[in-house]
Amino acid sequence: MAFNVLIVDDSSSMRTIIKKTLEMSGFDIGHISEAGNGREALEVLDREWADVILTDVHMPEMDGFAFLKALNHQDIVSDTPVVVVTTEGREERIEELISLGAKACISKPFRPEEIKNTLLDVLGLHEDPLEEKGDLDGCDF
Repeated sequence: MAFNVLIVDDSSSMRTIIKKTLEMSGFDIGHISEAGNGREALEVLDREWADVILTDVHMPEMDGFAFLKALNHQDIVSDTPVVVVTTEGREERIEELISLGAKACISKPFRPEEIKNTLLDVLGLHEDPLEEKGDLDGCDF
């Protein structure tokens, strides 16, 4: 089953890296949508369905914290799993993101298998962890 993914990050380069990493990981992707901040992401979600959302924290206009709060008030997407992809490492900030509804946090830099395994976990799918592959060695993003 292919999954629609929404990538939310103010850096177009990081959105491209996340997209390529998803493709490399072997995660079953349907359609990938992109947004530059939480406000844009809410607009995308008004038009398109996402099975899972990958979002940054530090963005202009509407950051990841405000985005998570807004999602909680959107009936149709309030149950959509959100994975935070961030450089934020302070434990209290990570706990706050989880309390706002994030299902998982991935620290930058990340590896393709980490994204795949995290997405499978938050979507409730069980698969053997992606084995290390020689062609992915050194692919931290």
